[in-house]
Amino acid sequence: MTISIRKIAVIGAGQAGRRFALRCAQSGFDVILEDVMPANLRRAEADFADLSGKLATGSMTFALTVEDAVREADIAIDFVPDELESKLEIFSLIDRMAPPKTILCTPSEALSITDLASCTYRPNRCFALRGDLASGNAIHLLHPEAASAEVLSATSNFFATLAFSLTIQADPDAPMLMKNIKSA
Repeated sequence: MTISIRKIAVIGAGQAGRRFALRCAQSGFDVILEDVMPANLRRAEADFADLSGKLATGSMTFALTVEDAVREADIAIDFVPDELESKLEIFSLIDRMAPPKTILCTPSEALSITDLASCTYRPNRCFALRGDLASGNAIHLLHPEAASAEVLSATSNFFATLAFSLTIQADPDAPMLMKNIKSA
């Protein structure tokens, strides 16, 4: 079964989240942008108001809650601070509220995706991204050992569609305990 990615939930409408959401919409995806701060959503709505005719076949809508944003998402990408408590909280919320098909991605320069994925009911559908998602062109897609090959392929194809140069690798920050268990 081929995984189709069409609906993108972007959690966090700060500068990086807005830029990434726009890149997705301009590439033809249907994007739902959410932020806990109403002012960020108002700013995003104002920024995107002039662009409705320039979004290829994609669309941009806004949600007031994470639940509304991820309800039908094929992939959810958060732009919350890169600290353990924030990432665990958003992964937990998305994991509970999104349908089982939803792929979880998180930009993180410091955290182990293996650790974050182990706190979800979908460790085979979790990925970390290293690099500048907002305006850069080269990113690293990190996956835990549990990542499904089919989900990894769909996720890498999604980022390739966004014109990212992609490097795919297993989580180099996976805890040594997990690596030792796998090799035993």
